Amino acid sequence: QVQLLESGGGLVQAGGSLRLSCGASGRIFSINHMGWYRQVPGMQRELVADITSGGSTNYADSVKGRFTVSRDNAKNTVYLQMNSLKPEDTAVYYCNADVQPYSWSSLRTYWGQGTQVTVSS
Repeated sequence: QVQLLESGGGLVQAGGSLRLSCGASGRIFSINHMGWYRQVPGMQRELVADITSGGSTNYADSVKGRFTVSRDNAKNTVYLQMNSLKPEDTAVYYCNADVQPYSWSSLRTYWGQGTQVTVSS
């Protein structure tokens, strides 16, 4: 079993910064893609940013230039540095990872429990 634990959410004023962290633990042989998604009540969950094991990154247009995704492969941890936050960034942020639990197993997708980010105007 694999667990993803997020931290770093909270309340911040517009223009401020937050850093989210998500660590994976449990039975892990390797981790491929790791990413951050967000969801507002009544809306679909959307991709914010993701990063491959090799460090290639991808961002939603709405966060380009403001957010930076990174990872520490030795710690099985992915980060999301969020700068110049806007009220429309308010959402529950979820981390996501494609994990190979054993050398012989296929990749499985896991999700964290979510962390609330609220940006006040």
